[in-house]
Amino acid sequence: MLDSYANQYRDTELDPDLLSFPLKVHTYWHVITGAPCSGKTTLLDLLADMGYKTIPEAGRTLIESELVKGFSIDEIRQDQSVLTLQIYALMLNNESGLDPGEVCFLDRALPDAPAFYRFAGMNPNDALPECFQYHYRSVFILDRLPYQIDGVRVADDPTAENLDTWIERDYKAMGYNFVRVPVLSPEERLSFILERLSENEHRNWSVKNG
Repeated sequence: MLDSYANQYRDTELDPDLLSFPLKVHTYWHVITGAPCSGKTTLLDLLADMGYKTIPEAGRTLIESELVKGFSIDEIRQDQSVLTLQIYALMLNNESGLDPGEVCFLDRALPDAPAFYRFAGMNPNDALPECFQYHYRSVFILDRLPYQIDGVRVADDPTAENLDTWIERDYKAMGYNFVRVPVLSPEERLSFILERLSENEHRNWSVKNG
């Protein structure tokens, strides 16, 4: 999979001129993101068990639906650029159907797209306009866990490390004060995130009413 990074866009930064898009809709959505094999799905499952609304990762949802149809993972990933555009379209559809005023947790969000555009050999700046469709309440980037390949995840460890780097850089470039979540047990990670959300809400309330 490293060959997918051997292209002209591997090290392409986001264009500063395109980072001035106005944010259109402020939301109460919280993003859980990170490299492949960072524990996102496990954490989202715990949040769902607590009653929170969660949105699964579009890429995994799309690939699993194609596997059910009988396609092999190699067939699904035959053209990485086509797959990336399909995943991006599904992310757009998922987020456009959400209520901005409802609290929910997303397994990745639109600002993840530039990192995966690079991976597919595409210009990451082509994904930027829609990245400013929504403003997310908070962003949590999970530190990586030991890499494991499954029936959906096929990237290798160096690729995962590269994606982790670009996800962080891109969210920062788009103006997000993200929080890094260390490697802990799933339950400890859950507590870590909920505690910081509670602290942020208290801080915002104090500023508003101070």
